[in-house]
Amino acid sequence: MSKSTQAGKPAAAIEKKPSRKGVAQPAENVVDLEMSTGADSHMGLRLWLRMLTTTNLVQAELRKRLRNEFDTTLPRFDLMAQLERHPEGLKMTELSRRMMVTGGNVTGITDQLEKEGLVLRSADPNDRRSISVCLTAAGRKAFDRMAAAHEQWVVEMFGGLSIDEKMRTHERLGKLKQHLLDSLKD
Repeated sequence: MSKSTQAGKPAAAIEKKPSRKGVAQPAENVVDLEMSTGADSHMGLRLWLRMLTTTNLVQAELRKRLRNEFDTTLPRFDLMAQLERHPEGLKMTELSRRMMVTGGNVTGITDQLEKEGLVLRSADPNDRRSISVCLTAAGRKAFDRMAAAHEQWVVEMFGGLSIDEKMRTHERLGKLKQHLLDSLKD
């Protein structure tokens, strides 16, 4: 049977399941951005597309696993991770800056987590217009479980590389990062 048919049906007659809006698709559905360039493209462009494709594959799988195992999203996990690093809490504006999202996004995520008893908002005693957010005890417990699983998933996904390969890649990406930081300064 050719690739264009399934059980004798022409490719055009095969129905595809519609994707559910707002739900991350499995990692195998992530578009391979490297396919958008040819072998004769500049190596810098090819490297960028490989890094972006790899990042997208990892993120899609993490999103799927967080949803399936903990009924949560990557942005919720990221916000809780920021708060876990700062037990004293962070201002909403600081959360927005650290997560590189709008204040509205942070407010929406915080609203959900607060309703579930995972975070607590409080007014800054020195500036009543400023709101701080911190994890509750239940939030810390929930995050600890998610973080342990998340770490194992990442270790598993990078398991195809030896420790030496991981160290060399980390070092080389650090060199690239420093070059970018140095060259892109205003």
